[in-house]
Amino acid sequence: MSGCENCSGCGGCPSAGGCSGCGGTLTLTTGERDFLMELAQTPFLPVARKASEETPVYLEAGEENREAFAALLLGLERKGLVSLDYDIPMNQYPAGYEAYPIRGSISLTNRGQQVLDLLDIQGISD
Repeated sequence: MSGCENCSGCGGCPSAGGCSGCGGTLTLTTGERDFLMELAQTPFLPVARKASEETPVYLEAGEENREAFAALLLGLERKGLVSLDYDIPMNQYPAGYEAYPIRGSISLTNRGQQVLDLLDIQGISD
């Protein structure tokens, strides 16, 4: 990973197709930050998808926000902050998920927990 000083091996180098997180900085949108904080309160949240698609579906914010949350979840996963685990289902799913045959759960990664810990210690600035 040439050109990545202080790289923690997160795969963030552009040559590795990662999050562009080299240099020890990470930028979160307000939506990403809020979602991570929600995961801090509820360790596992539902996620689903159609068998023919890779797009995650999160319906807890309403059907009208489905596309926005798909992008948010993919961004958080790309940054290594959440894991979309289709092989780890939840016991129960809220209404609406029955339309999606592949169901799993969303959880924080170790890196996601570290980011939350830093936000808690350093505070949040918009």
